Amino acid sequence: MAIKPYFRNVPDFDYISRLAGSTNISDYIQVKNLFKRAKIRPDILENLNHFTKYKIIGDERPDNIAYKIYNTPDLDWLVMMANNIINLKDEWPMNQQSFHNYLIKKYTDEAGIHSIHHYETTEIKDSSGRIIIKKGLEVPSDYTVSYYDSGLQAQQVISNFAESITNYTYEENIQNEKRNIFVLKGKYIGLILDDLKQIMPYKKGSTQFVSRTLVKGENIRLYN
Repeated sequence: MAIKPYFRNVPDFDYISRLAGSTNISDYIQVKNLFKRAKIRPDILENLNHFTKYKIIGDERPDNIAYKIYNTPDLDWLVMMANNIINLKDEWPMNQQSFHNYLIKKYTDEAGIHSIHHYETTEIKDSSGRIIIKKGLEVPSDYTVSYYDSGLQAQQVISNFAESITNYTYEENIQNEKRNIFVLKGKYIGLILDDLKQIMPYKKGSTQFVSRTLVKGENIRLYN
């Protein structure tokens, strides 16, 4: 199966040239039509049986994962599309250097990075093993919980059990959450590529139509 990089599937658009060196009002420049965007159809995207869970390791990029899963880096766009990722910079976990630079910029210095961001609960169970308080709830530092323990037949009061979460841990948890993604199972790649072939080409019927891979924008400057 021939696999092309995503942008080789995206058709072109003849756009009025805005380049500084352009002297003719009828000059055009050919660009990729980024408004022509493919997506995984709902009957595949919404069925978890079509995907497997994957945890991003270290500084892996979408092309690294595509090569590992599909034996080609050219399906990096499919890794992103399967997770509705549009902005790689914001929606993909940072590499170590970028993460460090981000922390320094946001929190100024090492002291700020390791200052307390908030407090979270540790898990509290009664004498029967029933969970009274879940782990990870954001609470004040002096949070106190009171409950009746039926096994002990007594009222229990627990305080000073919230743990501090530093700015570093808070930001790291956000990055770690982004590491949990889904990858489409290989046997469904053909369906996605077939859809791509149907979606991307232009259809006849428009005055802008030039070919299945090119349309031409109207130049209103010619009429002024």
